[in-house]
Amino acid sequence: MGARAIERLEALLTAIYDLDIGCRVEDFLVTDRGLLPGECRGEPGDEQLFVTAVDDELCMSLYLDPAVLERLERNAPSDRLDQDNLADCWTALEGVSHFLCVAHNAGHDRPVSRFALEMQAEIDKYVASFALLRQAEPRRFPTELHALLFRRCRVDPALARGRESLYRRASRQAARFCARLEPRLRALCRREDGAWLADLRRFYRLSDFGKLRHIDVACGA
Repeated sequence: MGARAIERLEALLTAIYDLDIGCRVEDFLVTDRGLLPGECRGEPGDEQLFVTAVDDELCMSLYLDPAVLERLERNAPSDRLDQDNLADCWTALEGVSHFLCVAHNAGHDRPVSRFALEMQAEIDKYVASFALLRQAEPRRFPTELHALLFRRCRVDPALARGRESLYRRASRQAARFCARLEPRLRALCRREDGAWLADLRRFYRLSDFGKLRHIDVACGA
């Protein structure tokens, strides 16, 4: 259930970032909390990535609430992204983003911090939403997207579990990066700029420190 919706979102992000992680999110997707490790079954939230190491091997499970996946199956963002499926799309995108980021870094023997995961997920939601909206209206830039994602969203303390400052900092840095990206995306809508994608792919492959340094240099410390 919901496999096609997740597959399409995964395909969108892997195409944007030119990723080849050698596995599929679908194979690690869990929709029944009863199948999760005992200590994880009581965790709140519609989306969670569980990562553990067993005998030097990385093990992952991505939990997504089945109701979210069912709604996305009925109202697919790849067909049309609108107010009716935006929240569910962002929930699924966050999970897919986390999975891909961990898998990509693990494949290159690099660690990735929780902060970097959350920052990259916010960037991924912005860029993927832009791409989905552009499918419906190729020449229109969605001016409301940045405010909707970064100014109107609030951190849920029940989900943050004492990490509210981390999530706010990740969102703040992602907002700076995406604001800097906006002129390139506006030019793309006018068919004037193709370099933004290469820049985005380079940013994705930077270390945690490298990403923050890039944002400070590009946006002003």
